[in-house]
Amino acid sequence: MAEAREPEQKKGLTAIDAAMALIVVLLLVQIWLLTTTLETFLAGYKETALPAAIVSGLLFGACIGLYLFIERIDLERRQG
Repeated sequence: MAEAREPEQKKGLTAIDAAMALIVVLLLVQIWLLTTTLETFLAGYKETALPAAIVSGLLFGACIGLYLFIERIDLERRQG
């Protein structure tokens, strides 16, 4: 019985690992975006601030979505 659940459990762990890796990549992109936006803003290009804030908000939303996905997969694996 335990052997039958093992591949299913590994599939859930693989999905969680992939989602966590994607979150790390998205956060690195968001940090890079913040750095470059601040640099251009301080250089006097104020028109870059709003588009960068919108993209940063989208990246934040994607990270929240992936976090909720991880929570749902974890809950399903613990119950099943």
